Amino acid sequence: MAHQPILNVWGGGQLLGFSAFDGETDYDSGLVLRTVADCCGFEIKLPVESGIVLPDAEPPRACMLAGDHFQLACSSGPVRGAFADARHFIIDGECRVYGLNDALQIIRRPGRTVLGVRKGFNESWLDADFDAIFRQRAAWLAKLPQPGLPTDEARRTYWKACSQLKTQLNSPSGCLKHRWTTPDRWPHRKMWLWDSVFHAQGLRRLDPAVARETLEAVFDGQCADGFIPHMASPHEKSDITQPPILGYGIKLMLEQQQSPEFLERLYPKNAAFLNWIFAHRDTDGAGLVEWAIEAHEMCRSGESGMDNSTRFDGATQLDAPDFNAYLASECEIMAEFAALLGRPEEQKLWQERHRKLNHLMNERLWNDAAGLYVDYDLAAGKQSPVLSLAGFLPLISGAPTAEMAEKLVRNLKNPETFGTPFPVPSISFSQPEFYSKDMWRGPVWININTLIARGLDRYGYRYEARQLRSRTMRELEKFYCRYGTFFEFYDDRNECDPPELLRKFRCDPDRSVYHQAFMDYGWSATLYIDLAFTMYS
Repeated sequence: MAHQPILNVWGGGQLLGFSAFDGETDYDSGLVLRTVADCCGFEIKLPVESGIVLPDAEPPRACMLAGDHFQLACSSGPVRGAFADARHFIIDGECRVYGLNDALQIIRRPGRTVLGVRKGFNESWLDADFDAIFRQRAAWLAKLPQPGLPTDEARRTYWKACSQLKTQLNSPSGCLKHRWTTPDRWPHRKMWLWDSVFHAQGLRRLDPAVARETLEAVFDGQCADGFIPHMASPHEKSDITQPPILGYGIKLMLEQQQSPEFLERLYPKNAAFLNWIFAHRDTDGAGLVEWAIEAHEMCRSGESGMDNSTRFDGATQLDAPDFNAYLASECEIMAEFAALLGRPEEQKLWQERHRKLNHLMNERLWNDAAGLYVDYDLAAGKQSPVLSLAGFLPLISGAPTAEMAEKLVRNLKNPETFGTPFPVPSISFSQPEFYSKDMWRGPVWININTLIARGLDRYGYRYEARQLRSRTMRELEKFYCRYGTFFEFYDDRNECDPPELLRKFRCDPDRSVYHQAFMDYGWSATLYIDLAFTMYS
């Protein structure tokens, strides 16, 4: 039985923007709106933070709220809205608009308002066929595949995830020659390396060709020496990298839909990236790689993706289990690709690199007493005392022996370490001196949960993998139905709702947008889509 899209949860922080699925987006001047929790209103966040669109002073009595169109039952009557293009938004029904600055413009008549960017403002949208535009925006959702989800909560969450993913897609622009994705249209806006892989992981279930294109976009930022920046936009690139999981992404794309040409194009590019890592991130020459550590209070190691993890407090060089597990996994995958492409010598090289990294992780990073892989502090000449979820990631590369894997699984189930009410915490429950409710210093991250589940599958712990996936889905469903959004991270102890968690030492959005758990967050949604198909297709 087919289920129609259900998007009926109003809440603050839901983002609305025009999607590259429907036409050309505008990175510099495109409109982005965000819902306001305690009224039927939308803040204007981009191209500049400006005013508010207010159909009603109270929350809607009922809603259909997608990422690029809506229909609201307000006390003053029904109101609909939809993006006409990247720079114009049409509201059909009564509303008020407050506080616009000079970058924006409106034109209106009774029952119709067009909000747009002043430069290039097109007044003809006031007389456009709004019903046709509304149907066009809804058409993408209506044609999507639907996994056999078992509950109403799961189906509602799935449609929200799909709608959110749609608005994450941007058009080619500047140095980005392919359509690309962003973690959120505001405030991140830009393209991130490992985020893009997790976005493609969900997107491949809906549109494999576009998913492949978004991975190619990451390579658009590659430098001549193989380096790939952790962040890029149409106009700039960063000078650090991020977890090497592009081979993993390529493999997922090929599992979904074979494309020999895609593999031929990206294999040498990913090989160049991995060779850059071997050349530039093994700082002591001992064979294991180390993340760049910025030692900045708010972001100690942006390269690791685990920005403010306790692992990096005071550290300068760490042989890291997550970095080496990602790299070893990539080598294993690249050996598979080399075999497919008929390159036996390269296959042997990647196989040897995979074997060596796994051996060195077991030799230097395994802590048998803790039953976990840990960082090795090169400056101190000893293992780090911090027990983090990074210690489970060697499961994905096949490093642990069967006995080690059993100890890792025991840790995942142990309520005194990582078996928290919602696993897997980023820091062990047993370490109050290292744990807090702040990003990577305690809370749960959806992307790492999915990777750990894959590692469990590899070692035959299929029941445990399914349990972790199921608990992850239930948590996402619970908070979507409560707040109408996907959050960046979640409380492992179920003591705080996501909006109450700290982000870089504070929960204070009035002080800075970066001191709050982000809403409508990219990979939490896209990985829910992938989990839905993994569990129920």
